[in-house]
Amino acid sequence: MGLIVQKYGGSSVADAEGLKRVAARIVATKKAGNQVVVVVSAMGDTTDELIDLANQVTPLPNGRELDMLLTAGERISMALLAMAISNLGHEARSFTGSQAGVLTTSAHGKARIIDVKPSRISEAISEGAIAIVAGFQGINQDTKDVTTLGRGGSDTTAVALAAALEADVCEIYTDVDGVYSADPRVVPSAQKLKTVTYEEMLELAASGAKVLHLRCVEYARRYDLPIHVRSSFSNQEGTWVVKDHPEGDSDMEQAIIAGIAHDKSEAKVTIVGVPDRTGVAARIFQTIADADINIDMIVQNVSAAATGLTDISFTLPKSDGAETTAILNRIQGEVGFASLQYDDQIGKLSLVGAGMRSHPGVTATFFACLSEAGINIEMISTSEIRISIICRVEDLEKGVKAAHSAFDLDAEGEAVVYAGSGR
Repeated sequence: MGLIVQKYGGSSVADAEGLKRVAARIVATKKAGNQVVVVVSAMGDTTDELIDLANQVTPLPNGRELDMLLTAGERISMALLAMAISNLGHEARSFTGSQAGVLTTSAHGKARIIDVKPSRISEAISEGAIAIVAGFQGINQDTKDVTTLGRGGSDTTAVALAAALEADVCEIYTDVDGVYSADPRVVPSAQKLKTVTYEEMLELAASGAKVLHLRCVEYARRYDLPIHVRSSFSNQEGTWVVKDHPEGDSDMEQAIIAGIAHDKSEAKVTIVGVPDRTGVAARIFQTIADADINIDMIVQNVSAAATGLTDISFTLPKSDGAETTAILNRIQGEVGFASLQYDDQIGKLSLVGAGMRSHPGVTATFFACLSEAGINIEMISTSEIRISIICRVEDLEKGVKAAHSAFDLDAEGEAVVYAGSGR
């Protein structure tokens, strides 16, 4: 008997029919002789609707109360799913994140999991029940307040629970058949990947691929837990996210590039006229870090010899743009820079693949195809297995298609997108 943790996203449980279909799949997994733990997201767009409702009541919702509100979405899903499973003749018990033993930090809206103590879950499955856990939420171990984990938190809940329960696999069900070489909504000819390494998936997730959340992949890598990304709308095998590609997988040996990711959610800040002296950059970025704001790409120009001034540009989530510019304006007098420029009409395009390590010419091919597509590159960032560029947002999808073709990633048929946004 295996122990399988399954996670279903909002598009999979968007309505009563979806809940019944998911319940049937869970029961089939149970009948196959497995112990089953399920993590479920809120139905459809429930979370967005609750956020909109809160913003209609107040422009600045209190973090604690907003978390109390948002966690209701997953509680609705878990209870209805347990009812649907019960209707099929199997016992199911639903648990909130706190009841499931998900302990988190105190940061409302973006809490991180500290530990998982799933004693009640273990008890339920040992008694033959199917455990249904509300994703995206936990409880702060100090204040005992309910917390939410931020976007993609249900993925992280599922992998953390699977690791704590020492599950055989964590299945992430979504509305596409697996991880693709590009977003199939942008590139219909994108091909499904058989396997992706943790390393490649981390880069894809960090670069804007929405099929898996970055934190959940980090968790899986830490505990060497296999993730199977598959569709809840079909029975096809999906994509396995694992430590290494299987030996003898000739397809993967030939594939230099695993995938192409794109991201429209970032903005660029340029600090103009920064004094080029020791400690200035440290002061700027420490101030931003103190506000718990993540920065992505950074470029600093060579300082002008005549003035001793330089420009520093960096990218960050658009959602943090207003706060970041306000913080920098507060320290302008201390740092002595001339002005700020804010640009939220940018897009990030990333090429990811472990094969880059052993194949020269990837950068040249990438930049050549973007040039032929008439796309101007504003910033460049690289890692050992990734090349990212910033361009105008209106050129982003054109760049994805050009790069996908340039690296021969196009498949013969069209990828199937069953519903929703891919999560």
